[in-house]
Amino acid sequence: MSSVIDLGVYGADGYTINMDMTKRDTIPSIMPSLNHTTIGRLATNIDDYEFVVHPGDFAYADDWYLKPKNLFDGVNAYEAILEQFYDQLAPIAGRKPYMASPGNHEADCEEINYTTFLCPLGQRNFTDFMNRFGQTMPTAFPSTSSSNTAMISANKAKLLANPPFWYSFEYGMTHIIMFDTETDFPDAPDGVGGSAGLNGGPFGANNQQIEFIKADLASVDRTITPWVVIGGHRPWYSTSGGSTCAPCQKAFELIFYQYGVDLAIFGHVHNSQRFLPVYNGVADPNGMNNPKAPMYIVAGGAGNIEGLSSVGTRQSYNAFAYADDFSYATVRFLNGTNLQVDFIRSSTGEILDSSTLYKAHKEQFPLQ
Repeated sequence: MSSVIDLGVYGADGYTINMDMTKRDTIPSIMPSLNHTTIGRLATNIDDYEFVVHPGDFAYADDWYLKPKNLFDGVNAYEAILEQFYDQLAPIAGRKPYMASPGNHEADCEEINYTTFLCPLGQRNFTDFMNRFGQTMPTAFPSTSSSNTAMISANKAKLLANPPFWYSFEYGMTHIIMFDTETDFPDAPDGVGGSAGLNGGPFGANNQQIEFIKADLASVDRTITPWVVIGGHRPWYSTSGGSTCAPCQKAFELIFYQYGVDLAIFGHVHNSQRFLPVYNGVADPNGMNNPKAPMYIVAGGAGNIEGLSSVGTRQSYNAFAYADDFSYATVRFLNGTNLQVDFIRSSTGEILDSSTLYKAHKEQFPLQ
């Protein structure tokens, strides 16, 4: 397959996807910020990517209380920060499709545990996120396979999709699933009774999101669409161990492995990280040469009001970690078997890390 897709990632803990069938595939990944180096570079390079994927944490408006001048007007400060961020984003999102899913900073106007009573009803439970993106995100991509089983799975996924929280779409040789690491699975951190104390959701029926992901992955014919990418907010692999999401790993990792997901991209942790393909805490013995396990990246270092997070302790399967300056990642689908990930320093445009993943994609419907 000779076509190439460009993916770019932008946002607080988000990603942009750039799809151009005439050049190399690239995804930059970034975080939303009040520092403009990443936004500025993405705006400057607007013709180098086709669309944006941003899994969560858009404006950090719930951090309004960090500025003393906001303390007596939190309701209006929250709204003003949101609108300021989307105004800053307009030169990018106004020209490229912008695909979103939720992060923890979308949950309420005030994220400190047990202070949600400070938020009016219109600023609780992902309200802005739902109203801003609920009518613009797709449901599930219809299968392009001639397999009846795949078409049935795709129809099931469409019924179970719940945009903007979980949904899928395709461009060229790539199938992308956006999912929700905040609510709607057992022990979800922002869900009812979750560790964050925010009591968000649920936004679907019991087990709906997990069943959607299974059905959607089962619908992808890899002889037609070889690459499968997952985008979510909270990672379960990170050099900063305290920022990992154990309930997310328990709910999703086995599914991603079983259905042969190629790449999983996350934010949440405020730095940039790349991991070798890994499953259940063990590096795939094939490394980057046709592994069974997904490759994981964290693209959370693009900039935000809270600043960058130190790298912390690196695991043996961590291949790259960077927290010295704001940065983002690009993912290039070179062809049906080779994918390139580059991490870029936002202020200078220099490449900090480059890697290539090879996947043979010989199975039409991988299930391992």
